[in-house]
Amino acid sequence: MADEEKQLSPVEDDVMGALEKVIDPELGIDLVNLGLIYDVDVDDDGHCTITMTLTTMGCPLGDFLNDAITEAATSVDGVNDCKINLVWEPVWGIDRMSRFAKIALGLHE
Repeated sequence: MADEEKQLSPVEDDVMGALEKVIDPELGIDLVNLGLIYDVDVDDDGHCTITMTLTTMGCPLGDFLNDAITEAATSVDGVNDCKINLVWEPVWGIDRMSRFAKIALGLHE
C-alpha cells in the first residue's frame, strides 16, 4: 500500500499545481517534476502541510525553497498557512523524477 498514490482534494491539487511553478534554480526544473514533493495535505481549516525532501541534505537552497513553497501554497484559495515537513526517507533519487524532468536534464532510461 505504500506505493499507492493518495487521492488529492481539489485544493490539494491546486497546491500541487502552484508548486509546479517553484523552480529549483540549480536544475531549472520544478519541484513536483523533480519528485521532491512527497505529499500535500490541506485540512478543513486551510492548514497546509507539504511533505518533501531535497536532492541533498546540505542543499544550500533550503531556505530559498521554503520561502518559495510557502508563497506558492498560500497563494491558493482555501490555504491559510503552510508548514513544510522536510524528510529524508524515502531517499530521493532520479527514479522519483518525472519523464519530463529526466528528458529536460538529458537523463535517458
